[in-house]
Amino acid sequence: MKATGGRKIEAAKGQGSKRQKSDSRGPKSNVKRWAFIALGANLGDRKRTMLEAIKHLEKISAEHLLRSSFWETAPVDCPPGSPPFLNAVVALAPRPQETPQSLLAKLQALEKALGRNPKTILNEPRPLDLDLIAFGDKTCAGNTLRLPHPRAHLRRFVLQPMSEIAPDFLLTGQSKTVSQLLRALPPDDSIGKI
Repeated sequence: MKATGGRKIEAAKGQGSKRQKSDSRGPKSNVKRWAFIALGANLGDRKRTMLEAIKHLEKISAEHLLRSSFWETAPVDCPPGSPPFLNAVVALAPRPQETPQSLLAKLQALEKALGRNPKTILNEPRPLDLDLIAFGDKTCAGNTLRLPHPRAHLRRFVLQPMSEIAPDFLLTGQSKTVSQLLRALPPDDSIGKI
């Protein structure tokens, strides 16, 4: 799966804000309107489950999703013997009434609907994992939600797919763009585009 229509979110020249690259299908959109969600799966038919999740996410987005390719990655901080993950990142445009907390509730309901059970072991294998990475430039430090995701800037399985759709996005609190953060990570031969 390629980034939808080749569209990317990137910095507008000469402006401090980030904007979606303009194309023939529509006007520029302020990046503050985009929420980034990392998808991962390492149980069952990973691709089918993720495609089903993307279909549901499209329904709750005010605009067409921006989607990365699928990437196969080694499990990180998972129990020994955990199978490899399939990962991707999507950007959706939250509807006007959407909040980070209401979107998180929808992501958790979707995980459950697509077969995820309550975890019994930290980072155990799962049919679907949906992480809210950023909700525009909003920040949150609650018990159930932290924005931006506190480890996103360190994780190749987030940054690699995210760089396909938002290479110039600046996670709140970071001084480097997504593509710069990705380049700063040590090499990893265990990741591959599907």
